[in-house]
Amino acid sequence: MITAIREVRRAQGLTLEEVAIRCVPPTTAQTIGRLETGTRTVSIGWLNRIAAALAVDAADLVRLPDRPDVPVAAVLDGSGVAAPRRAMSVTPPRAEPELVAMIVQATAGDYRAGDMVWCRRLAPADYIAALHRDVLAPAPAGRFAFGRLLAFDGDMISLLPTTLGAAPAALVVPWIAVAERLVRNL
Repeated sequence: MITAIREVRRAQGLTLEEVAIRCVPPTTAQTIGRLETGTRTVSIGWLNRIAAALAVDAADLVRLPDRPDVPVAAVLDGSGVAAPRRAMSVTPPRAEPELVAMIVQATAGDYRAGDMVWCRRLAPADYIAALHRDVLAPAPAGRFAFGRLLAFDGDMISLLPTTLGAAPAALVVPWIAVAERLVRNL
């Protein structure tokens, strides 16, 4: 199994020792190093322990042949743009059952034509996490509403649409999905 443990650990700025201590139960830096380099076989148990220590999904630590990584060519920080000091790559978003996407065809508020917005469906008990964030919600007659979640009470929500000057809208919805990733072509 090819893993991305080292890449994820380094991206988070953690040392082998820090990851080892975060494991439950704690382990040694040497063990983490062996698991990273493949000199020790990574079992599902180890993968889950390390994923928990890094606060990521176990799937984020596995490289799959059909999920190619994209090389990072440059890093932007407060002093400007520079080549990364070491080889880096990022993994494109993966499909998950609770994810839905929205394509922006015409500029609306902060969103530009061509943007793709990835949204995560939430259970009603989790709506509080979406308060004052942009959400997608089904509306009557096969339509959808998108805007800032102002308030909710059970299945009734109040949204501020992204269109300038639009009045807040109240609607009854079976679910909402909070916008969590914006993909924008330049």
